[in-house]
Amino acid sequence: MATQLLTNATATGAGAAIPIRSSTMAYIYKSFQAVGAMSTGSGSATIKIEVSNDGANFVTLGTIGLALSTTTATDGFACSVTWAFVRANVTALTTNGTVTVYMEP
Repeated sequence: MATQLLTNATATGAGAAIPIRSSTMAYIYKSFQAVGAMSTGSGSATIKIEVSNDGANFVTLGTIGLALSTTTATDGFACSVTWAFVRANVTALTTNGTVTVYMEP
């Protein structure tokens, strides 16, 4: 079951750092997916997936861009991750937009 890194984010900013070396998330292969929509009109969202070994100093692993409308938009990527922590960071989001970000496994 996927872990939600962010749930229905409506503003820019980083979510909490999630440890990914725990016993239930020890797999090095991860996929990241962002899902978003607008309540009205159209817009865009930019989400950075960031990683860290100390939980404080993050680097960008990848960037997901979404073209938002009143129907759901989604995109993502897969990779091999050996970092200790991960977080999702919404760096741009049009007003009235919402974004949820998932990580699997």
